[in-house]
Amino acid sequence: MPAGLGQLARASAPAPLADAVRLSGFLGLVPDPRGVRGRRYPLSALVAAAAASVLAGARSLTAITEWISDAPAWARRALGFPIDPLTGTVSVPHPHTLRRLLVQLDGDALDQAVGAFLTARAAPDSSGLRAIAVDGKVLRGSRTATVPAVALLAAMDHTGSVLAQRQVADKSNEIPAFAPLLDSIDLTGTVITADALHTQHAHGTYLRGRGAHYIAPVKANHPNLFDTVRRLPWRDIVLDHYDRARAHHRHEIRRLKTAAFAHLDYPDAQQALQVVRWRQDFTTGKLTIERVYLITSLPPGAATGAQLAAWIRGHWKIENLLHHVRDRTFREDDSKIRTGRLPRVMAGLRNLAIGVHRQDGHTNIAAALRQAARDYHRPLASLGLTG
Repeated sequence: MPAGLGQLARASAPAPLADAVRLSGFLGLVPDPRGVRGRRYPLSALVAAAAASVLAGARSLTAITEWISDAPAWARRALGFPIDPLTGTVSVPHPHTLRRLLVQLDGDALDQAVGAFLTARAAPDSSGLRAIAVDGKVLRGSRTATVPAVALLAAMDHTGSVLAQRQVADKSNEIPAFAPLLDSIDLTGTVITADALHTQHAHGTYLRGRGAHYIAPVKANHPNLFDTVRRLPWRDIVLDHYDRARAHHRHEIRRLKTAAFAHLDYPDAQQALQVVRWRQDFTTGKLTIERVYLITSLPPGAATGAQLAAWIRGHWKIENLLHHVRDRTFREDDSKIRTGRLPRVMAGLRNLAIGVHRQDGHTNIAAALRQAARDYHRPLASLGLTG
């Protein structure tokens, strides 16, 4: 190697910004599953390197280890890999070293660290109540002949940052995981949206006890509550919000009505809502009409009709901004990663990458991954590891 290039390779890494939110500072929440003896590489360096590679588009363990092996010396130093005191070189882990760690990593702790990091680096929001969507996803590629596919329940704010994630226990469903999922989030001043599965009395009591409001769909799985809301004199109630749009090769009209209701059989329910959706397909001309009923703990006047409509419609951002991106861009359902805790860990790293890119203003995550892949400095800077 020419002397000039060798000197450049030994140059110190760019200094992090003084006020940058560093991912490595949050990885202290993750316990190290390795034995005390033989820990050559710090856990924070290994996990930060894996996270940075996923920010650059890595979809598999092979791609992660290749990204780390190709990293320049300054990037390895910024990630926290040790420097040989004799040669001044920065070594990188063998692929099996990283694999053994990720297979054993505590997924709950990793997701808690990811959620705390994304919360800390998010721009402060003083606009009022913050909306958080809760929804589940099955990692189809993780299924084996003897083990069912991993199912994960996530909480994402409506801007696209995952705040928490929890694995659903085998032979169970999402309902028992709801409260544990939200335990790690400050719910003060929030509005929780979820599908009808989570319209449970225990969930409503839990949310109100944590200082959160809810907007809960009501369907036939709660027949008495559904009949009570459905039979309100909606024809005589004044329209609260009207929206008309053309998108996805169809014409849509959405109408919202609200009714104050003091005696609904649900914890602290203050209002009943009716949403009527008209959709006409441009190609076939087919017209569909759908009526949806919901209840909310928000008292009359606490939110405008436009805000309520935005939160109701915004719940499905967790499908469009998170689950769809993990499936289409990261090819999650095609992944054959099945060993140990790897499916859960990889899902957490993908959540981190999607959240960071959205917070940095990217709306096209595939394009953001390509941009990050062109320069090692970009993913490291996004994680607060370099200036």
